[in-house]
Amino acid sequence: MLCGVEIAHPQGLAGHSDADVGAHALMDALLGAAGLGDIGEFFPDTDPAFAGVSSIELLRRVGARLSEGGWLVVNADITLVCERPRLADYRPAMREGLARALGVASDALSVKATTTEGMGFEGRGEGIAAHAVCLLTR
Repeated sequence: MLCGVEIAHPQGLAGHSDADVGAHALMDALLGAAGLGDIGEFFPDTDPAFAGVSSIELLRRVGARLSEGGWLVVNADITLVCERPRLADYRPAMREGLARALGVASDALSVKATTTEGMGFEGRGEGIAAHAVCLLTR
């Protein structure tokens, strides 16, 4: 899973939940912008209740927590860093699914992908990195 979309690829990502690195980066950005900490505080990997859980479901919970605090998502931007798989064809579905989970318009979200031209763990195909930023308002 990557930004809520199942990606056909021979290697998957390892993690306690579904290992959706894009959704996790977005959740951390949202929680951080609201001064609420990080996903490890809300969904610890030591809690068996979160083993294999959908990161989109966790994102819904983060969105609900933000709403309870009076926060609105103005926009968010995610950059995925990997050589493979190629993600251009998946980006529209990623935007739609993330937006739906947060209850915002899809044009409030951006999902981009870039490579490291073979450098680092991402370039060697050992993993994927994700960076996210967001703007919240009350």
